[in-house]
Amino acid sequence: MMKLFPDTKGRLIVLLVVVCQLLIASCSRQVHPVHSFRYIESKSDRKEMNNFMTGGTEKEVDTRNVSADGIIETAQKFLGVPHCMGGTTMKCMDCSGLLVTVFAKNGINMPHNSEEQARYGKIVAGMDQLKKGDLVFFIKTYRTNQFITHSGICTGDNKFIHTSSSKGVIITSMNDPWWKERFVFGTRIFE
Repeated sequence: MMKLFPDTKGRLIVLLVVVCQLLIASCSRQVHPVHSFRYIESKSDRKEMNNFMTGGTEKEVDTRNVSADGIIETAQKFLGVPHCMGGTTMKCMDCSGLLVTVFAKNGINMPHNSEEQARYGKIVAGMDQLKKGDLVFFIKTYRTNQFITHSGICTGDNKFIHTSSSKGVIITSMNDPWWKERFVFGTRIFE
């Protein structure tokens, strides 16, 4: 099985580059640390990341009337709902549909597309930096021409709620090897 990430030394180098870019970005208020993610092994993956990045990032979400706990509480009401592509109801939903539905119930409009959802909030490059309420994004979870293929909401304690194609809406550990290997970044919409 092809590993998406290099060894620990490689991860440390990536983290160092990301931290440097975050420091530079905080001075210029521009950018996205994702441009420097070197763990994406193939040229086509790097090209996809660059194409994704040219679409714009850091769209703001008005979270004045909602909290991370409120979003998670709403999401947990959907635990057990089966998966179906394009779904947004108690009958069935997909991963981006879960986010669309949860945020809509809290008065926030989100696009029904994981790749577009990844443009909202401020980038959280490392899994170890995630906080409750952060959105989490993954690549290569199924075959598609999209770069970001899966989304979820961090529930804290290194777990996230999302819609699994086989188990429906569930809470999963970010340390699960399959998900850990495919995590690309998170976004923070709650300060």
